[in-house]
Amino acid sequence: MDSQTSQPSQASPSPHTFQVDLRGLVDLLSHHLYSSPKVYLRELLQNAVDAITARRAEEPDAPATVRLYAEDGTLRVEDSGVGLTESDVHSLLATIGRSSKRNDDLESARSDFLGQFGIGLLACFVVAERIRVVSRSARTPGAAPVEWTAADDGSYTVRVLPHEARTEPGTTVHLVARAGAAEWLSRERVRSLARDFGALLPYDVRVGDEAIADLPAPWDRPHPSPTARRVALAGHCRELFGFTPLDSIGLDVPLAGIRGVAYVLPTAVSPAQRASHRVHLKGMLLTERAEQLLPDWAFFVRCVLDTDSLRPTASREALYEDETLAAVREALGERIRSWLTGLAAGDPERLAAFLSVHHLGVKSLARHDADMLRTMLPWLPFETTDGRLSLEEFAQRHPVVHFTRTVEEYRQVAPIASAQGVGVVNGGYTYDSELIEALPGVRPGTAVSELDADTVTAHLDTVDPAEELALAGFLAAARARLDPLNCDVVLRSFHPLSVPALHLDDRAARHEQARAEAEEQADDLWAGILGSLRGSAPRARLVLNHLNPLIRRISSLGDPDLVGTATESLYGQALLMAQRPLRPADSALLNRSFIGLLEWATHTDPGKDDRR
Repeated sequence: MDSQTSQPSQASPSPHTFQVDLRGLVDLLSHHLYSSPKVYLRELLQNAVDAITARRAEEPDAPATVRLYAEDGTLRVEDSGVGLTESDVHSLLATIGRSSKRNDDLESARSDFLGQFGIGLLACFVVAERIRVVSRSARTPGAAPVEWTAADDGSYTVRVLPHEARTEPGTTVHLVARAGAAEWLSRERVRSLARDFGALLPYDVRVGDEAIADLPAPWDRPHPSPTARRVALAGHCRELFGFTPLDSIGLDVPLAGIRGVAYVLPTAVSPAQRASHRVHLKGMLLTERAEQLLPDWAFFVRCVLDTDSLRPTASREALYEDETLAAVREALGERIRSWLTGLAAGDPERLAAFLSVHHLGVKSLARHDADMLRTMLPWLPFETTDGRLSLEEFAQRHPVVHFTRTVEEYRQVAPIASAQGVGVVNGGYTYDSELIEALPGVRPGTAVSELDADTVTAHLDTVDPAEELALAGFLAAARARLDPLNCDVVLRSFHPLSVPALHLDDRAARHEQARAEAEEQADDLWAGILGSLRGSAPRARLVLNHLNPLIRRISSLGDPDLVGTATESLYGQALLMAQRPLRPADSALLNRSFIGLLEWATHTDPGKDDRR
């Protein structure tokens, strides 16, 4: 007997077929895949249009009609498309996800058709409790008409009809509304949805006798002049988006199969606000909320376009993020960029009107695009000590373009710098400091320098050494009072005379101040770590104006405590003038100095009280 024991053979497991709970699938479609029940009509239109496209691929002269009839909670959709045989019905309608467009060249099929017949028809259960399909095939002329009837419980029947039941090729879909959904099948709602979804379809689509398609598309219509075209497109924008645009931009990208228009918003919007655009796929409205269609910097336009190259998501309500979409996004961004450069070259008035509203969007583009920055230099507005100017004009006036990185820093130094003839640009607004720093790259020979406390102080006139020496006691008392606040006191002469004191610091000084405060509040371990990070940055400084009459009177006081209180008041006033946020220590100082001055002003000599 063989030493090897033979193993019993294992029987192959019997295959099983997935069972689909149609009620659960309808719930999934209506509550998770699709954003609204209204998509049922788009799916019906897509099926009809695809069927016509399939028939015309074999019969170029075949009729291309779609008719919708809505009445009393029912809807009938008739098309002159390719139709179905009995085997097609079993294959396509009884198997979820099977496409009627499958062939050996899937990519070619995808480029010719909009949807997927089985899933699209199933979506109608979102509003219907029963669906009946009657179809006759154009590919098999001798085949009899076939009827497929399905209910929302997942059951269906198929039967062959007499030839006279449908004499011409094509398909008719009958819907009966489910409870609570009759309004979706009303004539008014069907007409509105058909217009919304199918206005750009290339076939004869009608609700009853009313034509739905509105061709050619607004951006393809001829006009006698550019002005007439602009007026017509403005009317289209008002009808579609509800606003009158500043301008319209043609979006013609033949290689990507894109035609459309971008409308420039008449009011400023936040760059963080996601723009929503209308995208048609082969004439059928795909989505009204396409957010990733344009580059982020182009947040100042709203688009409507038709494409045959972009890929929809499973719900066909958004665009699939892939290489094609990325290429289209870049191409559309280039069209908007070309429009801007064209305005700069030939229509400065319209450009100025645009920039007065949307300069932020152009600045966002220019910071990453040297050519755009070079083009926009004469037009982009910046806040400067010379008024609101472009960087080009400001650089022509000043050999060095000084700038601040924050609005607070600019407010500190702007009045003083202007009086001293120092030009400063406020770089504290979004993108401005980046553009200023990029200026030498597009304007060779331009010197750009960040303005700090040392630079400002260096432009202020020094006080005669003998006069400053005579005020040594006053300055010592003032410095002693502000030393705990990490602030030095210096004496200078500057204009305007009405400014008694100027508080100056920079980012390095503020960083060192914050570190010192954290060190004071930390435990021994963290205090040691923070102490090791101590920087050598200059401290903030309070610059006293020797030309100001108030400073002269305070400097003549003989009481060191009163000098200290007055210095604290000047420090607080300088902070408030610069619109700087106050630390708790600064607020306490303001209160203390205010009360101290009140006490001094109301002080009465005790000897005089005794003589009363």
